[in-house]
Amino acid sequence: MNKDTSSLPVRLWRKSEQPRTRILNGRAEALTLAELLAICMGSGSVGESAVMLCTRLLSEFGDLDGLLQASTTELLATHGLGEAKVAQLKALHELTLRYSEEKFQSEPLSLDSVDGVVGAASNETCEQMNDLAAVSRFLQRKLAVSHQEVFGCLYLDTRHRLIEFEALFKGSINRAHIYPRELIKRCIDLNAAAVILTHNHPSGIAEPSQADLAITRTLVTALQHVDVKVLDHIVVANAQTVSLATRGLLPR
Repeated sequence: MNKDTSSLPVRLWRKSEQPRTRILNGRAEALTLAELLAICMGSGSVGESAVMLCTRLLSEFGDLDGLLQASTTELLATHGLGEAKVAQLKALHELTLRYSEEKFQSEPLSLDSVDGVVGAASNETCEQMNDLAAVSRFLQRKLAVSHQEVFGCLYLDTRHRLIEFEALFKGSINRAHIYPRELIKRCIDLNAAAVILTHNHPSGIAEPSQADLAITRTLVTALQHVDVKVLDHIVVANAQTVSLATRGLLPR
């Protein structure tokens, strides 16, 4: 497909080049991100084909994540987007979130060896990072919108499948009161073999503080006494997350 072709409405492309034809012929991996998004959007705007519109949107919002996470207000203020197309984007975002959550809740996680995986290239590493991304998206969905600090926990079984997510403690905008005995009690009640700790930073800055590192050390030590392993502590702030395990900051 050349630039002259991409500027035309998709219905005027050669049949064999149309994104819908290619994806139906099992060639989805050959489509660009803009072409895949164009299939979901269905049509372009005045003076732009669907592919041109989606190419511009991806550029204006930085990437697909930036586009899908943009607010309704931001999207409606964007040239070429009306209520119908914004609704399509919001529905697509919700579908991706629910798909991630379903996989996350039903399949074992591979986070045991997440320390130091950045930069490695093995298949196992890819799976670990995909799991970490799924967990991070799940936690963003649960915590990012809160205006007060919330400390939560993902309780996992012996195969690292999710038993339950729970927001345990809520505090002021900059401090949550965390009691190790409460966390230990919940782990025992739920028969959890491992946990992923999490909390949000309403300030919008995801970088872990010294207090975050200190409470992590305290909780790792406390949970060791009941044979519950802490796989990670993930800090959430708006669209950002920081994994202490990935940073090498999780006590062992």
